[in-house]
Amino acid sequence: MPGSWVVVAVTAVLGFFVGSINPATIIARTRHADLRQGSGNPGATNAGRVLGVRWGVVVGLLDVLKGLIPTLLALLLFDRFTAYVVGMATVLGHVLSPFLRGRGGKGVATSLGAILAVFPWFGLGMLMVFGLMLWRTRWVAGSSIAAAGLLMLYTGLAPLPDPVAVGRVWGICIALLVIVRHHDNIRRWVRRRLA
Repeated sequence: MPGSWVVVAVTAVLGFFVGSINPATIIARTRHADLRQGSGNPGATNAGRVLGVRWGVVVGLLDVLKGLIPTLLALLLFDRFTAYVVGMATVLGHVLSPFLRGRGGKGVATSLGAILAVFPWFGLGMLMVFGLMLWRTRWVAGSSIAAAGLLMLYTGLAPLPDPVAVGRVWGICIALLVIVRHHDNIRRWVRRRLA
């Protein structure tokens, strides 16, 4: 458990603030583009559609870093519990950005950054699954959902560092958040299957 709840609270607020900064929107504005085109989502995938693949990759990397760096700093400077809280805060900041009036991306890249900070091998495994699924299906949302499902399996079954229970709940919550953020994609996929 944390050494100081004040530290946890302050770092969580800072993590939420960092997470709420949206690179896709900032880059789109500098390039006089409108992310309401495409899917309308202010994330890396839609940035790639609207701005081009290169800019989509840049946005994705920045989103990963804004989950990775605050979470890793919390882990190195404080403890694992604080890192879990900060990691979740960055993801929530990304999907519920006050700078975008409570809107945001789907949290995939930022979640990956947070996971790489606390469970690096899990994060690499998710990247592999995402890459293989994307290669086979060319469907970013489906690949993201598959990677989130793998995270749930990992954190539900694999040995974890202390505090184990907190780590399991954290990993499952991160995965569920990513899956819920893709509910429209899941609904469309089900409709196509049933059509």
